[in-house]
Amino acid sequence: MNDMTNFTKIKDIGEFGLIRRIGELTSHSLPSGFTGIGDDCAIIPGSLGAQYAVSTDLLVEGVHFVKSEIGGRDLGYKSLAVNLSDLAAAGATPCGAFLSLALPEDTDVEFVDEFSKGFDEISKAYGCPLLGGDTTGSKSGIVVNVCVIGHRGKNATVSRSGSKPGDIICVTGALGDSGAGLEYVLNPALERDEIAVELIKRHHRPVPRVEEGKFLAQRPEAHSMMDISDGVASDLPHILERSSVSAEVELENLPVSDLLQNKYGSQPSKLYHYALHGGEDYELLLTVDSRYYADLSAGFEKKFGKPLCAIGRIVAGDECKARYIENGFGMMPGGAPWSHFC
Repeated sequence: MNDMTNFTKIKDIGEFGLIRRIGELTSHSLPSGFTGIGDDCAIIPGSLGAQYAVSTDLLVEGVHFVKSEIGGRDLGYKSLAVNLSDLAAAGATPCGAFLSLALPEDTDVEFVDEFSKGFDEISKAYGCPLLGGDTTGSKSGIVVNVCVIGHRGKNATVSRSGSKPGDIICVTGALGDSGAGLEYVLNPALERDEIAVELIKRHHRPVPRVEEGKFLAQRPEAHSMMDISDGVASDLPHILERSSVSAEVELENLPVSDLLQNKYGSQPSKLYHYALHGGEDYELLLTVDSRYYADLSAGFEKKFGKPLCAIGRIVAGDECKARYIENGFGMMPGGAPWSHFC
């Protein structure tokens, strides 16, 4: 194994080091034709070329959400939304979900009722019924685990790998709203105007880009794709590492909403920070063959009424790093990528 064997604490290797370590120790048991650790979804081959996509996520009170801020209904909604976003990144159609809850004994039944209503709301919207799960007690806060299953056709082969030098790096929508909303959640003393309230809503109610993912995954000019859960600065390196390439990101081309522009337009560094490091936007991040980008973008805008936003390009380089450019000049915007255990 690599030099991670010299570490003894999880905090020394970080979240992604932990994932790599688990993968190294278990990948030998992966059956032929299966895709396991390292992508947004596991891919399981089915009959007649069909494939099943499976993903799971944990939400932990005090780490992923503040109970007093989010409320039961929004938590139920978000718990399924973040998993549906993984299916979107795989170009899969949702089939069903499994829900496991660990609850302190003094949790109000009304909170659980509201959670269930929020979960059911998004379940119906995306055709992803709750099929089962588990419940148990918790000594220190609410823990939510959701597992989703989807299916995709044999032509949907997009994953985090596959990027090539010259590819255009794209995102499917505005970045940074969720991260800006989180600032208010974590700092309740901040004054909340109408914009702040809407930013918080966007943090609590992300929109999984399922239809966009299905459309893009069927297009051979889309070479790689994943969802943006931790922010572009954290998520783009996963594509770079899996594809053994590097990237140049043009900061002035990062798309932000009118809402964020109105709030922080006079502070470009803050806009860049939220767009790169905010996380939990759940837009899709993809790379596209530059020869066909214009046609794909036009088709995307015709179908979804919004542009496919180009934010940079893939370049050769086995260091697998992103270089950030503003108006032709290299720079490194402030902020650290999100990681658990650090």
